[in-house]
Amino acid sequence: MIRNVVRAVLGDEDFYARVASDSSLMFQAFVVVVVANVLDGLGASFATDASLILGAVVGMLTGVVGWLIWTGIAYLVGVRMFGGHADYREMLRVIGFSYAPLAIGVIPWLGFVGAAWALFAAVVAIRVSMEFSTRRAILTTGFGWAAWLGLAVLVNTFLDFDFAIRWANPFG
Repeated sequence: MIRNVVRAVLGDEDFYARVASDSSLMFQAFVVVVVANVLDGLGASFATDASLILGAVVGMLTGVVGWLIWTGIAYLVGVRMFGGHADYREMLRVIGFSYAPLAIGVIPWLGFVGAAWALFAAVVAIRVSMEFSTRRAILTTGFGWAAWLGLAVLVNTFLDFDFAIRWANPFG
């Protein structure tokens, strides 16, 4: 699994092609999402002197929900708008592995670096999985990220949450 995470972080196209076609990697993708978001949440907690438990739990929950929703949006945009060739479960796997760079967020104030790196990995993963151009992969990633950000802001506003320890990103 560690080798898979390293290949995901490096944006290895051959790796993402294998993930797209290998349904046995779904659990590994899920574990990557959970662990990366827990680490990112802990780093945010360190940076803000917030509760470590709250940071880990909020990181994990928002990460998994964000993965499911963002993947759904990216799937719809990629297939319906841009004619991509993937199914939802395939997208869950490749986007799940693209979350791996978020783990760098365990180092306080590096969460943004991890999120930017994860977006880069997501572009590679979506391009390979959907079998289309980099431009379409960037647009698909951007639409998914913007929709998740909008939804997170609406939910936080509606529920009057003050998640100063977490900024809304598609990865948690």
